[in-house]
Amino acid sequence: MLHGKKIMVTIGLLSAVVLVSATSIKQNKPEEEKKFKNLKVLPKNITEKQLDAVMDTWKLSLGVQCGFCHSRNEETKKMDWALDAKPEKEMARQMYRMTSNINKKYFKAGKDSIGMVMEMGVNCNMCHKGGAHPEVKAPEPMRRGPRPQGPPPAQQPATPPAQQ
Repeated sequence: MLHGKKIMVTIGLLSAVVLVSATSIKQNKPEEEKKFKNLKVLPKNITEKQLDAVMDTWKLSLGVQCGFCHSRNEETKKMDWALDAKPEKEMARQMYRMTSNINKKYFKAGKDSIGMVMEMGVNCNMCHKGGAHPEVKAPEPMRRGPRPQGPPPAQQPATPPAQQ
């Protein structure tokens, strides 16, 4: 009888351990895709990781922080990523459309001379170079026509001092 009691107690304890461990283990459900609101130029099915990569690239290319384009919700005191309160956000969309159109029309992914895939095209950094507003600068005019006669100005001999 003592032997039967030991078996029953052991089975009971093991059952309790299994039950407790089974209820405490988190279910490995695939994470539900986060649905972003108000995406107008980026794909609707973009992942959070992909969206963060795009935003980081834009942030670095323009040398700005998130608040440059995004607004804060004053009620919740948190950033409202979907809000279109700032004109910079719409400008970013227009610039994205522009670079996408240029890349589709003029650039194709190809391979270089050793067979490596290379991507060509334009991006934000090509003009912005880390500045929120790209510098508008006209090219230096080229000097045309005949060269002036004589030595260059830096090499002209000094005039001799006047004799008394």
